[in-house]
Amino acid sequence: MRLDIKKILIAADHGGYGLKSDISQYLSNKGIEVIDLGCNSSDSVDYPDYGHKMAEAINVNQAEFGIVICGTGIGISIAANRHQGIRAALCHDVTTAKLTRQHNDANILALGARIIGKNVAFDCVDAFLNTEFEGGRHQTRINKI
Repeated sequence: MRLDIKKILIAADHGGYGLKSDISQYLSNKGIEVIDLGCNSSDSVDYPDYGHKMAEAINVNQAEFGIVICGTGIGISIAANRHQGIRAALCHDVTTAKLTRQHNDANILALGARIIGKNVAFDCVDAFLNTEFEGGRHQTRINKI
């Protein structure tokens, strides 16, 4: 992990609850404080509630980065991206997790619990948190969002 990552936010709907628990433990084992924004069981909930909650927490600087998870990762990332200053990126592999940090300065990693397995999710989290934004021509593009 990057040395400056001390804490991270995490949120999921019921479809992502199990993977959220696994990732939370994985990050805690690496010494990163995990702030869990819910949900707290596999009982059915609405993914937009957790996407919005994550975006609001990032925007008030509760942490620099967040991870959101639903069944596919699509709905919760759409909800988070409705907020100014949020760049939530749905990733399915290490390459997309790395490139979204390098080129898009993504501040939220979105994952689909029904799409990828636990080990791929861990690899995506590591790539996302270990990759710096390149800036330069990419910053010009970010400014246009």
